[in-house]
Amino acid sequence: MILPGSYNAAAVLLILSMACWGSWANTQKWAGGRWRFELYYYDFALGAVLCAVIAAFTFGSLDSKELTVQDNFLITGYRNMIYGVAAGMVFNLGNMLFSGAVAVSGLSIAFPVELGFAFATAVVLNYVLSPLANALPLFSGVALVLVAAIMAGAAYTAHLEAQRMAMQKAAAADPNAAPRRRLPRAGRGIALSSIGGIITGSFFWLLTNGAWAEPALSPYGTALLFSVGVLISTFLYNPFFMNFPVQGRPVEFKAYFKGGKREHLLGVLGGMIWMTGAMLNFAVANASAAGTIGSSMTFALGQGAVFFGTAWGLVAWREFKDAPAKAKALLTGAFLFFAAGMIAVFSSQVNPR
Repeated sequence: MILPGSYNAAAVLLILSMACWGSWANTQKWAGGRWRFELYYYDFALGAVLCAVIAAFTFGSLDSKELTVQDNFLITGYRNMIYGVAAGMVFNLGNMLFSGAVAVSGLSIAFPVELGFAFATAVVLNYVLSPLANALPLFSGVALVLVAAIMAGAAYTAHLEAQRMAMQKAAAADPNAAPRRRLPRAGRGIALSSIGGIITGSFFWLLTNGAWAEPALSPYGTALLFSVGVLISTFLYNPFFMNFPVQGRPVEFKAYFKGGKREHLLGVLGGMIWMTGAMLNFAVANASAAGTIGSSMTFALGQGAVFFGTAWGLVAWREFKDAPAKAKALLTGAFLFFAAGMIAVFSSQVNPR
């Protein structure tokens, strides 16, 4: 489908944003093993700041025809800047819960559940703030996406149940065999993803109604302040996750310094990839097309990252390799329901009432 006018450029940027948002968590998986997500996350936050700083003082400052980031900070209000930092802090709590869900349940489940709830939250907030869309396809799409999230959770539950049964049969056949690893509870990963999604889906409200109120922050200025919020809040939130871990035993901060170059670089790379996607999304939200799409809706459409993230989990990490047919069917259905829901929501914006 060819989008009218300025929708073409917005669509390209949104797809690139989805690719970044759907791919960054691979670095957490690569760093995995004994390197806990709580330790990984310190480097993720540093990577997000590094990417935002580089972009702000290159792309955001070198065009003589546009205001630099420094100029933008001089003309915008302190209120806008505070909202930019606050948005990063709110997002970060949701994303840390998501990162915990990835550690517990993998990409194939964390992405559809978390982004399903984030999508629904962002769409509903956008409609409450600006009820210009066609309500029927809009809320039909939200319902389809929530069904997709529920189906993904059911697929994960079925997969774990099949694994438990296989382990019980193996133990019965050979009682002297070494005990296998303990499987996680399905509810833990689903709960982390769901709560994280609701929180993540709400941070864009702070940008729309605060940071981007006139005189608005530029996309690069937004990214810079947003990343500061991510970094500050990481040091506020992470001690809780380290002392009350979602998986394994509590971990001390000194363990961070025992990581190798590979682990630290992967964390920084993950933060840079995520922030690149964020800046692309912020650019669309600030573009002329945003007046038609709606900035919160721009974020919601960015949750198409689920297709990239789930594909990574299934193809690269083979998380459902030995899953029963029921689990695979449920996950396939979730994928299709999510796509149908996004199409329905997008149609409500292209053809508003």
